[in-house]
Amino acid sequence: MSFVISKEVKSYISGFLDGDGCIMFQLVRRKDYIYGYQIRASIVFYQKIDRHNHLLWLKSILKYGYIRDRKDMMTEYTIVGIKPVIEILGLLAPYVRLKKEHIKLALKINKVLKGKFNIKKFLKASLLVDKFGELNYSKKRINTTKVVKKFLEEHKLFPRND
Repeated sequence: MSFVISKEVKSYISGFLDGDGCIMFQLVRRKDYIYGYQIRASIVFYQKIDRHNHLLWLKSILKYGYIRDRKDMMTEYTIVGIKPVIEILGLLAPYVRLKKEHIKLALKINKVLKGKFNIKKFLKASLLVDKFGELNYSKKRINTTKVVKKFLEEHKLFPRND
């Protein structure tokens, strides 16, 4: 999908992302994936539930994702998937201020994952995903490259290094 969005709107959305948004890359356990884990990319915008319409406007501009109202009176607009996330970050990169490092890291992960997928690329990208935990001050993160390597070793998908 290609976007035609004015510089003014891109600048506004970038400020919104900087202030009330989050860029995440996570290692998610998936039993149906060959290496047992997925690298999930997402962008999330947050607003109080009474500003739900604002997120509907944002979705009408960016096209991707879904909106959900949470029980804590907050609304989230979530975009999931490496392709749409990278596309949107590419549009917003020149205007973002606080999340420049997030975007650089996201682009590195995308570059590593391009082309033929293999375990070496997956592990290299997962190390970069670990850095997202640091950028986002994540305290509850349990799926790390170390956990993934242990899974791969236990399932004889990756040789032990001892």
